[in-house]
Amino acid sequence: MTRIKLETTIHASLEICFDVSRDIDVHVESTKHTGETAIAGTTSGLIGLGESVTWRAKHLGIWQTLSTKITSFTYPTYFVDEMTDGAFASMKHEHIFEREQTYTRMTDIFVFESPLGFLGKLFNTLYLTRYMHNLLQHRNDVIKQEAERRAASHA
Repeated sequence: MTRIKLETTIHASLEICFDVSRDIDVHVESTKHTGETAIAGTTSGLIGLGESVTWRAKHLGIWQTLSTKITSFTYPTYFVDEMTDGAFASMKHEHIFEREQTYTRMTDIFVFESPLGFLGKLFNTLYLTRYMHNLLQHRNDVIKQEAERRAASHA
């Protein structure tokens, strides 16, 4: 299993950060460089507990689909999406939101396992972990910008 942990400081309320992070339309915007679209399940707006979404995107030059389900949800501090079908052997993404003095700390814990045993582990080491880290970091940058934009418009 590979584990990626990212922390992002956002100058917006817990509620705004939580909602922006689970907004399908913001997710699509954050991954537009991959051509990612939501093709089944909850395909726009806010996703919630027990809901699923199937994504289609081009990663590593190959069109792929990935289905996830929200398996845990505590508004506005925590939710988890887990792969139900896709290229990974397993994937779990925890989203944690904590209010600090003047900002919200958004923490992502992304745990995945590649298929193909030893070859999958080698691929993770040589390429996939860095690729996923960069993809998640870019997504978090877009979430931060959108949350801070929404917070400023409500001020």
